[in-house]
Amino acid sequence: MMHGRKGSSRRSFLKAAGVVGVAASVGPQILPSGAWGAANNKLNLALLGCGGRMRQLLGSFARSENVVAVCDADASQIARLKQQAAKDPAGGQWAENVKVYEDYRKLLETEKSVDAVIVAAGQRWHEPMSKAALLAGKHVFCEKPLCHSCEEAREIRELGRKTKLATQIGSQGGVSDTFRKSMEIIQAGLLGQVREVHCWINRSFPPSAEIDRNADPIPEGLNWDLWCGPSPLLPFKRYYLGGCLAWGRWLDFGDGHLADMGAHGLNLPWRALKLTAPTKCEVRSAEPVKDSYPSANDFRWEFPAREGMDPVVVWWHDGPKAGPPEELGKEYLGTYQKVPGDGVMFVGEKGMLCSNAWGQGGILKLKGEAKFRGVLDHEAAKPLPVTVPRTPGQNHMKEWLDACKGGPKTFQSFDTAAMIAEIAMVGIVALRLGKPIEWDSENLKAKGMPEADRWIHLPRRTKWL
Repeated sequence: MMHGRKGSSRRSFLKAAGVVGVAASVGPQILPSGAWGAANNKLNLALLGCGGRMRQLLGSFARSENVVAVCDADASQIARLKQQAAKDPAGGQWAENVKVYEDYRKLLETEKSVDAVIVAAGQRWHEPMSKAALLAGKHVFCEKPLCHSCEEAREIRELGRKTKLATQIGSQGGVSDTFRKSMEIIQAGLLGQVREVHCWINRSFPPSAEIDRNADPIPEGLNWDLWCGPSPLLPFKRYYLGGCLAWGRWLDFGDGHLADMGAHGLNLPWRALKLTAPTKCEVRSAEPVKDSYPSANDFRWEFPAREGMDPVVVWWHDGPKAGPPEELGKEYLGTYQKVPGDGVMFVGEKGMLCSNAWGQGGILKLKGEAKFRGVLDHEAAKPLPVTVPRTPGQNHMKEWLDACKGGPKTFQSFDTAAMIAEIAMVGIVALRLGKPIEWDSENLKAKGMPEADRWIHLPRRTKWL
């Protein structure tokens, strides 16, 4: 945390430049990172959500920046975060005196020195907290999933476009050289027309179930009402706590593997194929949908032609046996012993390109070739020009931190992340309805299905917004 003259002089400089307190609808002017001198070239950060994911992220910013405030509805999560930070002799000095909040709104109202916010509070909270931070004039890094409805996706995309603030989604695979090389290979036409893409992960939840209305005792220090936030106030169950694979199963709080891992898996197809919004979506599930995400699913979206590319069908598969169709899966066997448990597969006229579910580690096999080779090593890919900028060090968090200080714009801002989130949320609408839908993205409508509005514009409790 900054104290004394140095922090005050930097703050005075920013205030004089018109940066502090400017509403996001206008957007603050982002200054060069060296504007206040190298000694003070640190951001004042606030952390919203102190659970497992924030603790995983801690090492990527705690040494280089100033953590001035933390917030969580569960006091035990804050205590664990501070304990972890204090164990780092080179970057944990902030833990002893950091400002602690339960309510993110009070933090944003009180902590005027905050430059940027990191959000990792759970899917139901991601868009509301990111929106509030942007409206307060703060740069925002938000973990995925970015949104909990189609309406939220549109809202945060439009707000992000209006600001000059640095935004970034926590889809770390997109920072890798292999992700960006894969984009260049596909956009250069090395695969020919791509009309089919499969994304998958072999994770599974138990079969879809109803909410248990028998409440467990609420732990001391947990504000359960605030934890639920914009979602319905459900009877507390211990199994809701424990991260995205705990609450993420329950559709009032999250949207299962599609929203969680789909934010990674759909990222490369959307970027490489220059996709717009889908026009149709359908889903097959292992059992009827109740209050939780089904145990296995196959989502299918249709996308129209664009920029010289033919229409394409994109699939998302999850469940214990998830993978591409059997015949396509056999393409791996000449190079590997089995089909991987997660992945993205582009099926082109002239060959195939595959990656893991994060879009990283791309491999390429052209027609007539027996084996896959890495996208960075394949001789057909080496002469292709670099058309997608690379991030030095392939450091996802640093890319955003540098952008906050006036460096290059982030590669995965809310502008792109919200469009990818919309694909997943359209899938959830089809899942909830139990029938295929035709999607009108411009008007946020499922054509001829007014009953879909309930899931497109998800009702939210406003008590905590």
